[in-house]
Amino acid sequence: MASSKISTCLIFLQLIFLLFVFNSANAQLKVGFYKDTCPQAEAIVKKVMDQVMKVAPSLSGPLLRMHFHDCFVRGCDGSVLLNSSTGQAEKDSLPNLSLRGYQVIDRVKTALEKECPGVVSCADALAIVARDVTVATMGPFWEVETGRRDGRVSNFSEPLTNLPPFFANISQLISMFRSKGLSVKDLVVLSGGHTIGTSHCSSFTSRLYNSTGKDGTDPTLDSEYIAKLKSKCKVGDQTTLVEMDPGSVRTFDNSYYTLVAKRRGLFQSDAALLDNSETKAYVKLQSAATYRSTFFKDFGVSMRNMGRVGVLTGNAGEIRKVCSKIN
Repeated sequence: MASSKISTCLIFLQLIFLLFVFNSANAQLKVGFYKDTCPQAEAIVKKVMDQVMKVAPSLSGPLLRMHFHDCFVRGCDGSVLLNSSTGQAEKDSLPNLSLRGYQVIDRVKTALEKECPGVVSCADALAIVARDVTVATMGPFWEVETGRRDGRVSNFSEPLTNLPPFFANISQLISMFRSKGLSVKDLVVLSGGHTIGTSHCSSFTSRLYNSTGKDGTDPTLDSEYIAKLKSKCKVGDQTTLVEMDPGSVRTFDNSYYTLVAKRRGLFQSDAALLDNSETKAYVKLQSAATYRSTFFKDFGVSMRNMGRVGVLTGNAGEIRKVCSKIN
């Protein structure tokens, strides 16, 4: 009898253990993931970012873009933050060479580690920072789902095939977003992130000097805008920075869509939004809307959608102590 009771007890304990493992491996992101383990996590990030934005507001665009670049390669796992002694990490790849603000993420992580050692992932820190820089530029607030863990792999070649290039056409863009589980609406909404930040001339000068229109210009680009861009960017210019949303570079608003509707989107991938009925309709809707319109709400929803791409949760990955290197 005693033996039977012991066997039953052992089976019960095994079931409890297996259930725990299963739930841990299949844990989901949620708002307030650190409520018990690091309740001040988001407040800590905000405090650091308030300090950073006061002295370096130009980092808002790059830090928002960094989260995007992270999520589209291996999912939102902080792999874009990893260093490589041989220059073979994601951050060393051509599409990521223009990213800036890694030191800001390091600063955020240091503050989090001081308060809650080994608790908050670098991937989550990056997601919260992306929200906070959007708010700091008068953009929308959204509740950030947390619970991501950090990946241990960062590959030089993967950004080349996973990040939508600035010269992509609409079919390529839709295909690349769908491959990440994101919709056509997510594509056109997240493109609105170009309302803040700058770009090097080299990302779009082919539209000014080496295209199919008159004098090598892109016929889909407004002629007056071409003249303005040519005055700033000469052939072969690799260093000059140009505002993606002129006059509104540090204000998160819906003016990006007004520019695209007027054929003044800086990149070919911006202009491509007019080549699909759904994306074009959204551009027209927002370009005609009053300030903020539905774009702010839509952006928060699409950022949450993107933030779920390929995440590591439960027992997968790790919680890095330093974001630039695996434990």
